[in-house]
Amino acid sequence: MLLETIRLALRSVRRNVLRSFLTLLGIVIGVAAVIAMLTIGSGTTAKVRSDISALGSNLLTVRSGRPPTPGQPPVRSNRPLEDKDVTALRAHLLGARAISGASQKTVTVVSGTESLSVSVTGSDTGYFDARNLAVIDGRLYSDAEIRSGANVCLVGETVRQQFFGSASPLGSTIRVGRMSCDIIGLLEPKGYTGFGQDQDNVVMMPLTTFQRRIAGNRNIETIYVAADDATPTSELQTRIEDIIRDTRRITADKEDDFNVRDMTQIADAMASATSTMTGMLSAVAGVSLLVGGIGIMNIMLVSVTERTREIGIRLAIGAHEKHILIQFLVEATVLSVLGGLIGIAIGLALAGAASLALSIPFAPSLAVVLMAVGFSALIGMVFGFFPALRGARLDPIEALRHE
Repeated sequence: MLLETIRLALRSVRRNVLRSFLTLLGIVIGVAAVIAMLTIGSGTTAKVRSDISALGSNLLTVRSGRPPTPGQPPVRSNRPLEDKDVTALRAHLLGARAISGASQKTVTVVSGTESLSVSVTGSDTGYFDARNLAVIDGRLYSDAEIRSGANVCLVGETVRQQFFGSASPLGSTIRVGRMSCDIIGLLEPKGYTGFGQDQDNVVMMPLTTFQRRIAGNRNIETIYVAADDATPTSELQTRIEDIIRDTRRITADKEDDFNVRDMTQIADAMASATSTMTGMLSAVAGVSLLVGGIGIMNIMLVSVTERTREIGIRLAIGAHEKHILIQFLVEATVLSVLGGLIGIAIGLALAGAASLALSIPFAPSLAVVLMAVGFSALIGMVFGFFPALRGARLDPIEALRHE
């Protein structure tokens, strides 16, 4: 019975192809927009989390300056971080996998006749563990080189391609600022972040070398702390704050002159903001589903009027009201579901194109697709019920008289 009703509904759709297509166009647009928005939103959220995690797993950063308050810019401190702060954390902090002090500055790097503006970072070897950096050729600088401030460095893939092409840079010498530096390692390529920053346009050198030859001071810009797998970053953050306050002799009645940021919390906040924006855009796009439902109701009312005599004949030869009701209800649902399926295909295609254009992951969700199909069917049933009920309640005699 139900299969025969569906077959009749499909025949009715084929009988008026253009009208049926125009009727379900609202459903197609609505479903396509919602699918595209949700898929792009999921990909963007995944990209944000990936970019944050690329900075280092379970990572916390300590910087000079009071923590920012809502609605106000961060307050910088005249008291920079120092080596003793890093030493205190290494001596007393429990639950940390890696602790490293680092400073960074953009410097012109020269090799032969070519030059490039590069982000130069001074650090110790713990920085590579904290930031998930790997060396694919050569080696890290040694503890002896860190203590002596040796003129050695590692370069990123962008620097290698600019100065050496596909050749190995190991053993070559480049000028970083005013100092000559021997290349001892090549970093693993990391590509661009979602914010357009080239993570391979870098030069790494020992922190002592950076302080003496590049920065000209003993300041530390950032302390990176990577939590081990057994310690929550929120718990580690509290321990870091206590140790740094004690090291910097900050009394209980004074505010911190440093701030500790949990990259996990930043990733969650950015992902939440992205999800909220995606939900709002999807809600706006979903309005067209209601418009499509109204279109289905309108065309089904027209269909009932056009087929009044057919309905009268069916009622006269023994069909019940429920048969007429089911027939028109199924026709409306079939129209809506067809629109939903076409909309899903278009939405996924648009999301795929956007993923390629924006360099974000293509992250379709089976749950979203099934929800779109179900919602399309629900739209058809809800908006098709009134026309179906009107057709079912026609008087057979009056219906047979209809021209």
